[in-house]
Amino acid sequence: MTGPSVERLHVGRPNLGPRDVFDSYVDRIYATNWLTNDGPIVHELETAIANRVGVRNCVAMSNGTVALEIAVRALGLTGEVIVPSFTFVATAHALSWQGVTPVFADIDEATHCLDPQSVEAAISPETTGIIGVHTWGRASPIEKLQNIADRHGLALMFDAAHAFDCTYGGHTIGGFGRAEVFSFHATKFFNTFEGGAIVTNDDDLAARARLMRNFGFAGYDNVVYAGTNGKMTEISAAMGMTNLTVLEDIKIGNARTHDAYAAALDKVAGVSLVVPDLAERNNFQYVVGVVDAGAEVRDRILSALHSRGVLARRYFWPGVHRMPVYASSALRVPLPVTEHIADRVLVLPGGPSIAAREVDRVTNAIEEAINAV
Repeated sequence: MTGPSVERLHVGRPNLGPRDVFDSYVDRIYATNWLTNDGPIVHELETAIANRVGVRNCVAMSNGTVALEIAVRALGLTGEVIVPSFTFVATAHALSWQGVTPVFADIDEATHCLDPQSVEAAISPETTGIIGVHTWGRASPIEKLQNIADRHGLALMFDAAHAFDCTYGGHTIGGFGRAEVFSFHATKFFNTFEGGAIVTNDDDLAARARLMRNFGFAGYDNVVYAGTNGKMTEISAAMGMTNLTVLEDIKIGNARTHDAYAAALDKVAGVSLVVPDLAERNNFQYVVGVVDAGAEVRDRILSALHSRGVLARRYFWPGVHRMPVYASSALRVPLPVTEHIADRVLVLPGGPSIAAREVDRVTNAIEEAINAV
């Protein structure tokens, strides 16, 4: 059992920038008495992110889910939109909340991203768009998906919640498709306490998104859209500006921890580490193991880790299409790879704060659980 002296290790432990930098932004907030509603620090963050990503527009939001919902609405998506089932449920929810039906496609076994052949097979006359997910920070097959979207007259956007500061073809993720959506949740590589953003080179789309995040106001008492309240607060933007100052250090720490797990798990039979495309830049936020023997052994490992204070997690089990809220939906294409991977994935505590001894503690517990009779 976990004793009081054993530190609990979590997936998604928050990264926090320097307190003195954050405090300087808090002082500005107190001096201006501007807490929310399109404040100056939000503007600074939007400019900084747009410059870092290399796009014309960044529209900061209260969280990544609202950013997805507004992007879907701003794109005018209706009918059906194709998404992976192997994703966080918010990807599908963002469609459902806009009255759009998510149609699930399968993934590639090597990348855990959308399989273009499955996407094409899922298209119907009701399909208006595709949402690709950059799983584990690895880009979706962007060119193939764009080709499918162009041939069928569909809008293509990306859920880039995992992929801040990652690349595809040497280009920073954020400028692909009609729009990309980031999550800046506390557990993400880059956080603003809670937040998100739509990034795009489509100026009209960005203008619509800005209206929608503020109830549709286009000026005092002038409401031109049925919008919502999706604004980012000044205190969240302050955390974002603070964390931008240490982003490279966090990435180096993430990569160091990922390398330590790779070396340790290389000696453990039955578990393999998902390795990013090393030709591209990755933020190494996620340490993802795949348990060869399947769900029963994976769950035994999970229980053993939890009993030792290691709060590893299943992702994205059991697959969105098998969750009760979507289980009654008709499947247009089979999802064998999604189900295979969802039953085997185990995400381990990572990040710059994980020491080498803690990596050993985790991998030793995994090996013991695999060898248990």
